[in-house]
Formats: sequence, C-alpha cells, structure tokens
Amino acid sequence: MQEEERKKLAKKAWKIEEYHRGIKQFCGVERCQARKNDVQRAHIMMAIRAFLRFEVHRIRTGISWFETKWNIIRNAVNQFIRKPIYVLA
Repeated sequence: MQEEERKKLAKKAWKIEEYHRGIKQFCGVERCQARKNDVQRAHIMMAIRAFLRFEVHRIRTGISWFETKWNIIRNAVNQFIRKPIYVLA
C-alpha cells in the first residue's frame, strides 16, 4: 500500500471513529434499556436521526455538537425555571 493511500484510509477511519463517538456521547445510542428488538431498533434510528440533525447544524453554523447539545439543555432549563411544569411520578 502506498503512503498516500494509507493516509487517505486513515482519514476515513478517523471519520468513522468520530461518528461513533458522536452518536454515543451526544445521542445516547447505547443507553437503550428496552428488550424488544423493534423498540431497540426504533431507539437506534431516533439516535441516528438526532445525530444527523446535530451534524447538519454543525455544517451549517460551525457550532460543535457539544455546544449545540448544551444550548438545547440550557434553553430547556431556562424555560423550566420560567414556567415550572410539575411531573407526576
């Protein structure tokens, strides 16, 4: 294998690693506690969908996945503080 081809493949491999890290860290794909296959598949598909939305947002705005997720959380907390909603357990 030529050095140029090895570097090209290493770059692709790194992108795959970034994808796996992003979908696990920011979308919670590994946190599914369901036992049924169809529910697990639905969870995985929603995690992938969320990741794709993060990625499109990152490409359009230049804001990282981390910052985007924290903006979502900050906005949710601020809205809750302004108008608390009581959740029955």
